Amino acid sequence: MKKIRRSDFMKALDSNWYKSIWGLDIKEQSWVQDTENQVDFIVKTLELTGNERILDLACGFGRHALSLARRGFQITGVDITKEFIQDAIQNAESEGLKAQFINSDIRDLHFANEYDVVLNLADGAIGYLESDEENLKIFDVISNALKPGGKHFMDICNAQHAEQYFPVQYWDAGESTLSVSRFEWDDKKRIMLYGDATIVYGEAAKKPDIAYGAPQRLYSIDEINEIWKQRGMQVMQTFSDYYGKEASYKNLQLMVSSRKL
Repeated sequence: MKKIRRSDFMKALDSNWYKSIWGLDIKEQSWVQDTENQVDFIVKTLELTGNERILDLACGFGRHALSLARRGFQITGVDITKEFIQDAIQNAESEGLKAQFINSDIRDLHFANEYDVVLNLADGAIGYLESDEENLKIFDVISNALKPGGKHFMDICNAQHAEQYFPVQYWDAGESTLSVSRFEWDDKKRIMLYGDATIVYGEAAKKPDIAYGAPQRLYSIDEINEIWKQRGMQVMQTFSDYYGKEASYKNLQLMVSSRKL
């Protein structure tokens, strides 16, 4: 992931940073190694049977979509980064998986009552866009794409946690890498500024240079509830991790399971 300096923060908020910041080096992040556990949790929480048609928005290089395809689900993955989609298609073809991948801005999608499940995982581009108005268009796409009774699952960062605890640094030890992250908070704009660095095991360690990256609009549970209420959807469950821990302002991660009425 490309980075920006702290002095470029305000400039980044007005740019299309999300169109060019990503690369396949993201595969080195420690949290990628938790993909199968995440998919297990989603299948269990949403009580999926295997027959559902699923739309994975901002699917990245398809790690969740490919896992779901291996389990027999009908899956469509969408991402704005061409390199990600090319990699996902190549992996699907090499495994003989029936998975469709589309290179597109989410706002350009026009699905209507077509999917049983929609996913926005690892942020799923929620809060990435240029303004509150643009960010809300993603919620419109989600609610429009779902069939009545359809389910949505999102994995985002909790604005209430940011308000209470930022600025802060975290670390996460994976099987092959150590990820170090730094977070700051613009309370007026409700924007999180994030930076990270990866240390690979077995290589000579250097002091990590944590430069700043993606500025992201965060939401609280109350905000999510209101957004979905306005779009004919209802929040069913909220969590703080992929093991079922109850959602709380004490935890940065926020998972929300919802249903279209």
